[in-house]
Amino acid sequence: MESQEVIMAMTLVWTGMVVLSLIFGISTGRLDAVASAALEGAGSAVSLCVSMAGVLCLWTGVMEVMRRSGLSEKLALSFRPLLRRLLPNACRDSETLAAVSANVSANLLGLGSAATPLGIRAACRMAQGCGGTATDELCLLVVLNTASIQLIPATVAGVRSAAGAKAPFDILPAVWLASVLSVTAGLLAARLLSRLGRRRRVRGAVRDGQRA
Repeated sequence: MESQEVIMAMTLVWTGMVVLSLIFGISTGRLDAVASAALEGAGSAVSLCVSMAGVLCLWTGVMEVMRRSGLSEKLALSFRPLLRRLLPNACRDSETLAAVSANVSANLLGLGSAATPLGIRAACRMAQGCGGTATDELCLLVVLNTASIQLIPATVAGVRSAAGAKAPFDILPAVWLASVLSVTAGLLAARLLSRLGRRRRVRGAVRDGQRA
């Protein structure tokens, strides 16, 4: 059910973008430019997908070898002590902990396409019983999934290789530094906003008690 809602939301977003582009193209008298850009973009997207297929297949195969050999599971297990400190309530459920650990390990290898369904699975389990309002730990999971540490940026390297880069992995130091800084900033911001939210809830409860 959750996946259908996500698909519906993305369908609305993309449909809205197409409709807005057509409206602005008609209103500015540049509908021919919009049509030309759409055709050019579609052709470029197909060319990029075909050129990236080799690199992505390679790293997907490496991920599969790691999974079958048990290396991926060991990598996920190594993150569980840290995740239990960051997400103590969510990690009490073994399936949620396994999904979060696998999500972090996939992001570590730069396989965002593999990490996304794992993150959605963990988020759906964490969202059960929260009354439609995201908990602090669910927000923290989104931060960890979005600003993830990457040791091997396979997807970015595939895009750079498709664009003609001679050394697609020469960005590793910059990626390591940027990902560590982004995760650190995200965790600090999530912790700060969580504390501010708890203080506001406490103040609201006190005010309600005084009014009663």
